[in-house]
Amino acid sequence: MPKVGIKDARKQQLIQATLESIAELGLQNTTIVTISRRAGMSSGIISHYFGGKQGLIEAALRYLLEQLGKELLERIAKTDGSPEERLTCIIEANFTDFQRSDLAARTWLSFWARSMHEPGLKRLQQINNARLYSNLRFSFAQRLPAKAATQAARQTAAMIDGFWLRSALSLDPQEGFEAGEQLCKHFALNALKTFK
Repeated sequence: MPKVGIKDARKQQLIQATLESIAELGLQNTTIVTISRRAGMSSGIISHYFGGKQGLIEAALRYLLEQLGKELLERIAKTDGSPEERLTCIIEANFTDFQRSDLAARTWLSFWARSMHEPGLKRLQQINNARLYSNLRFSFAQRLPAKAATQAARQTAAMIDGFWLRSALSLDPQEGFEAGEQLCKHFALNALKTFK
């Protein structure tokens, strides 16, 4: 009988191997063989734990989403909960070192491209978009009328995604991520004061 935690450790190894394979080879060229070799496991274990390549790829995207959510909750827990601090935390969580990493950036880009064609990935991306918008709108709604809060949340979400995407594709991603994070914060904090 396997020891407790071995299953979770194996699943995490496979998820990590998937992220690494996608970052190096792209989603199209990532296969059960490339993943299992990286993880040092038989290819049959992927079907056993995830039902196949697609299930593992969706698990890898859920892992990225969980990291994003975990970062946000940890940051918010250290604040007084004011709209300014919540907005700052939301933006910072999207620009953490992990989310800026080559591994995460290449994987996100691959997922976004494939989500237009694969329903499971599209659903996860829609969940991510809805969470970002909801968190932003909740923060803005603490100070702004409903219409203004909605408008500010939509604009801030678009800025976060846009700056993140431009930065990931730029010649100097780290400089782009830093500048993008600061510009998003500047916009969001000013929006709290200026939207009517």
